Amino acid sequence: MRILATIVFVLVASSSFAQRFGYIDTDYILKKIPEFKKAEDEINQLSQAWEAEVREMSKNIDGMVASLKAEQVLLTDDMKRERELAIQKKENELKEYQKKVFGFEGLYFLKEQELIKPILDKIWDAADKVAKQNNLAIVFDKAGQLVMIYTDPRYDYTEFVLEALGLGDPNDTVKN
Repeated sequence: MRILATIVFVLVASSSFAQRFGYIDTDYILKKIPEFKKAEDEINQLSQAWEAEVREMSKNIDGMVASLKAEQVLLTDDMKRERELAIQKKENELKEYQKKVFGFEGLYFLKEQELIKPILDKIWDAADKVAKQNNLAIVFDKAGQLVMIYTDPRYDYTEFVLEALGLGDPNDTVKN
């Protein structure tokens, strides 16, 4: 009797220390969220417009350089220096603009944060809810930097997160 009680105690104690885990695929989830596609399209449009501005500024600088080379023999040293300074000023303006738009915490980054962060926050909240409902200690993101060599589908909680977001397929039965 004492041995049986000890075995039951050990089994209960060891099962309480066992941690459950699961994983989700945020790339798959994001593809299912219509707002993400809209946000991605808006960011791409803005990016293309900013890239066009950069190309136009660069083209103007190239034109100034070509003009200087073509007229170099006709210019005095002061005129040549003045044009070189104007070119250098335009090059600096281009670098500053590129930094302002595409640099660390530039307009591109801020717009991405504004449009995509709320969507990711919804996913994290849904993943948190699913983790608590399923007593998961750890939830990995299959789409992230973490390299997962093998994943057992029974630990895939992506569909649960989609359900929590209200995006699940009503025809699917969620596996566990």
